[in-house]
Amino acid sequence: MDLVKRKNNLAFPSLLDEIFRTDWNGGSQDFNSALPAVNIKENDVNFTLEVCAPGFKKEDFKVEISQKTLNISCEKQFENEVNNEHYSRKEFSSTSFKRTFNLPETVNYDAIKASYESGVLTLSLPKREEALPKPKRLIEIN
Repeated sequence: MDLVKRKNNLAFPSLLDEIFRTDWNGGSQDFNSALPAVNIKENDVNFTLEVCAPGFKKEDFKVEISQKTLNISCEKQFENEVNNEHYSRKEFSSTSFKRTFNLPETVNYDAIKASYESGVLTLSLPKREEALPKPKRLIEIN
């Protein structure tokens, strides 16, 4: 699975590109905060993607798949109001992010599932049947 990370004027060491086969493209970004950390695990039957994003609700997330690309975005606006005797003050702030992943051909796009618990968005990306490992087979010699 390739990770596409977009950030203004991002100059990242090429060592990580080689290790993770990551495509670090420069691009525009309208984010107010840093990108959340992501763990990607692979086993014989699926990929698991974990996004560390505490402080959000599951309704804040938007997960989309378009042409082998998985987009995870989140936007949340906060409003704090402080009332004192002579004045009222409101402070608005928002936080958002977007992460993009190029999915391999082996992922079954129709069976992807997501859950959000304890500040971690977890996506399960099962592999297609033809991509699963085949059991050993004994070939008889005639």
